[in-house]
Amino acid sequence: MSMIIGAETTAKVETQPRGKMIAYGSVTLLLAAAVMLSGIGQLMQYGGNLELVTNLGYPVYVLTILGIWKVLGAIALVVPGFPRLKEWVHAGIFFLMTGAALSHAFANDNGDYGFHIILPLSYAALNIASWALRPKSRIL
Repeated sequence: MSMIIGAETTAKVETQPRGKMIAYGSVTLLLAAAVMLSGIGQLMQYGGNLELVTNLGYPVYVLTILGIWKVLGAIALVVPGFPRLKEWVHAGIFFLMTGAALSHAFANDNGDYGFHIILPLSYAALNIASWALRPKSRIL
């Protein structure tokens, strides 16, 4: 009887971390893809990025700086190891996305239905979820 109980508790313990790892992987890959595509779009000055930046009063070269950091950050999120670097990437994404939302809000550039504020805040939420779900091996 104790063998059966032991097997049940072992299976239960293993299931929970596996689900958390799947959630972490899914959220982190979604975040990395979104940040990567956003960075590439900024480097290419594609999809209205030029107008977004100039409407906020920032110089155009900011697109290159942000694009490079986003691409490097997305790569750092998916490369195994480097827990300290990943902490910095999560902090950078949080500051970048909340800063973007606030820049749009302060410039009264909300976009259709508040899209220019909602999108970066949703990326910030994905970032927080990825950080909160990270495995123990990536916690400093």
